[in-house]
Amino acid sequence: MSRKLKSILPKTGGRDRTGQVAIRHIGGRHKRFLRHIDFRRDKKDVKGNVVAFEYDPNRTVDIALIHYADGEKRYILKPEGLILQSEIIASEDGDIKPGNALPLERIPIGTMVHNVELIPGKGGQIVRSAGTAASVLAREDGFTHVKMPSGEVRKVDSRCYVTIGQLSNIDWKNMKIGKAGRSRNMGIRPSVRGVAMDPRSHPHGGGEGRSGIGMSTPKTYYGRPAVGKTRKKGKYSDKHILSRRKGKH
Repeated sequence: MSRKLKSILPKTGGRDRTGQVAIRHIGGRHKRFLRHIDFRRDKKDVKGNVVAFEYDPNRTVDIALIHYADGEKRYILKPEGLILQSEIIASEDGDIKPGNALPLERIPIGTMVHNVELIPGKGGQIVRSAGTAASVLAREDGFTHVKMPSGEVRKVDSRCYVTIGQLSNIDWKNMKIGKAGRSRNMGIRPSVRGVAMDPRSHPHGGGEGRSGIGMSTPKTYYGRPAVGKTRKKGKYSDKHILSRRKGKH
């Protein structure tokens, strides 16, 4: 069965269905296609060839077009070391080489991986940004200890599939936008400091001349506290965190 690989990505302008601004600093943007990426890697035991590398405006990492032996085509995230015409596969018995997808229980300790599933069969949810990679540390009781790019160590079900290798476009973090026009083409509208606004537009606004925020606690645009701990409770998956990311306790 053939899959549609691209579709037009709708624009919202940051507005919700009532026309009100729901997310600030979004608007404009050049017309884009949404590339449908195969995060699930559920085409098991079917070999595919890498036929092209492409730029995807919706993500930081490049993507690779795969032609499978049964005629189907899919996009995957491109890892470092993947070359044109190389062969990849998603299988429990696959080789440990960039682009292959295997369950964590079949991957040697110390291997760099990306596109990590958190629930078996759901598809990769984390480690999908340019230049990132997680590493396999240990195994115990049906779980694998995986060290994330942030430094966090997390337990992941050993049946979850991951893809081998570090993601491409490592120098993305050094990119400079360069000019305001490019930022607008990316859909990013200007951000104005609260202290530069009038008091009706922001809690920090008003005052004669240059002035501070004028209050004990900085506020967001909506009047909520902007500093300190704002998270009320942890996520359901926090119980699997063995070691917090750098700077977190």
